[in-house]
Amino acid sequence: MATQGLQTSTRQPTAQRHRLFRQIQRHRWGYIFVLPWILVYLVFQLYPLLLSFYLTFFTYSFVNPDDLRFVGIGNWLRGLADPLFWLSLFNILYNQTIFIVVKTGLGLATALLLKQVLRAGRIFRTIYFTPVVTSVIVLMLIGEYLVGPTGPIQSQLLSWGVFEQPAFWKSSFWLPMPIIALINSWKWFGISTVILLAGLFAIDSQLYESASLDGANAWQKFLFITIPQLRPQLFFLLVVDVINGLQMFSEVYALFDLYGGNHNQALTPVLYLYAQAFDRSNMGYASTLGLTLAAIIAFITVLQFRLINCGNE
Repeated sequence: MATQGLQTSTRQPTAQRHRLFRQIQRHRWGYIFVLPWILVYLVFQLYPLLLSFYLTFFTYSFVNPDDLRFVGIGNWLRGLADPLFWLSLFNILYNQTIFIVVKTGLGLATALLLKQVLRAGRIFRTIYFTPVVTSVIVLMLIGEYLVGPTGPIQSQLLSWGVFEQPAFWKSSFWLPMPIIALINSWKWFGISTVILLAGLFAIDSQLYESASLDGANAWQKFLFITIPQLRPQLFFLLVVDVINGLQMFSEVYALFDLYGGNHNQALTPVLYLYAQAFDRSNMGYASTLGLTLAAIIAFITVLQFRLINCGNE
């Protein structure tokens, strides 16, 4: 009996290996087509991630690659106590609070208007979506000109007597992030419009008809039917906006230096770690900032999903 049990236990792994081999043979073309993506992932994503984590325990410079010195958790402690890193996070919070409210509100208003358009709806959707496919650098430079001291907006406000003198907003501490948020809203509200418009068309019209029979006005329909029914789309936009906001780089780099101005008033986390890596040649500390930012993004994303799940219960 013991011999039979041993033979059975020996046959099972062998049979499993044969089944696995047959499955690989049957789906070999699928594995072949997937293999390039796996190689790209290993070389350009997994390997840099592991290398970045390794470098967080060292001081490493592109200028002197042989000067590799182990510092333990020194880079992590420095990052937690770095006032510029926390200032960059505050700047992003300040910027994204304005950006998410303006962009989502503008996108929702545009989607509600487009839903009522019976003719030439595609033309209007194309027009509103055009800034999305336009270069970030181009739109930021156009926005800088429009709101600059000699631009048309400030010139008009000066002629109306709203301003007594031009506002040099780039040198101000509080104005850069709101203005960048407004220019970004102009660029990205087309995304919100398309997504929310699709959500509006998916709402059952019988809900509005039933509400009308109950005497609900337009505001009550919007508040108690439209907004709750658009909850998945709004949540998706919120998650994406937060992730993209924490990775902001090009918008600020087009208008300021690597440190976000003389007072770091437009400094962002990605801009700061880029400056540490390529301006100060401190790859160890830059890797630490990058992984810290990735952890913050992951934490906020998980928190958002937890909050939305709690709200659904």
